Amino acid sequence: MMEITNRPHISVCVCTYKRPELLKQLLHELARQETSGLFTYSVVITDNDHLQSANAVVSKFATTSAVPVRYCVEPLQRIALARNRSIANADGDFIAFVDDDEFPSPYWLVTLFKAWKQHGVDGVLGPVRPYFLEGTPRWVVRGKFYERRTYPTGFVINWEQGRTGNVLLHRRVLAGSDQPFNPEFRAGSDQDFFRRMIEKGYVFIWCNEAVAYEVVLPARWKRGFMCRRALLSGADSSNHPSFGADEIAKSLVAVPTYAAALPFALVLGQDRFMRITIKLFSHLGKLLRVFGINAIPDPYVTD
Repeated sequence: MMEITNRPHISVCVCTYKRPELLKQLLHELARQETSGLFTYSVVITDNDHLQSANAVVSKFATTSAVPVRYCVEPLQRIALARNRSIANADGDFIAFVDDDEFPSPYWLVTLFKAWKQHGVDGVLGPVRPYFLEGTPRWVVRGKFYERRTYPTGFVINWEQGRTGNVLLHRRVLAGSDQPFNPEFRAGSDQDFFRRMIEKGYVFIWCNEAVAYEVVLPARWKRGFMCRRALLSGADSSNHPSFGADEIAKSLVAVPTYAAALPFALVLGQDRFMRITIKLFSHLGKLLRVFGINAIPDPYVTD
């Protein structure tokens, strides 16, 4: 039963797909969140696996943790649908999102909330830093493939900087739509969400102290994984309204240019080679989508 209180309530939403061990680690960290008495919180787990591979982990957490948890299933595999299912099952005054392959610091949620309270905005985003496992190839670390840009606290983001891997949103941002995230996107539905919300006048800021860490699994050390993910990201970027003739022309120039640069990049090391390769595949994904070719039919790139 939900505690009756005048304090605001935060629903922490997690979309998961066949990562029970990582989900277990995340739930452990969510159970340790500091609130400083400013709010209450609960957890909503949306399993995007119709076989319910997360059910056992969530059930065990529910019996051992004082943090309320709600489990739901989105059988159709697409991250936008899973996010929408999470929101539909969340009853908080605020919605927070964190990914199932991440784990936050104990002060993650309270730091986001304090930043929201101080700045009076519609949402707050925080950094997601890579957590490299033992045995990670040095070229993967050196290439900074899993490092994302950060900004000073209070910085107002644009839609291209919007992500849901670490975010706190006021409920008003999500009002009036049963599908806040567009299911036409396989990747990039979060950027599309922020684009539409910013156009409506909502303001989102960055809080550099509200840290979450992303586990860089061995599958992500593979060159094939990086290329497939770049293809998927490039293909879905063509769904944005800003994508037009200029972007197509840019990709038509970029593909042969990056392809020609690959032999020279290889001499400089695997990290340089893969940085060029990722750019090549991203532009290639855009062009293939323009010509009606779906190079990545699966909704997720997991290995």
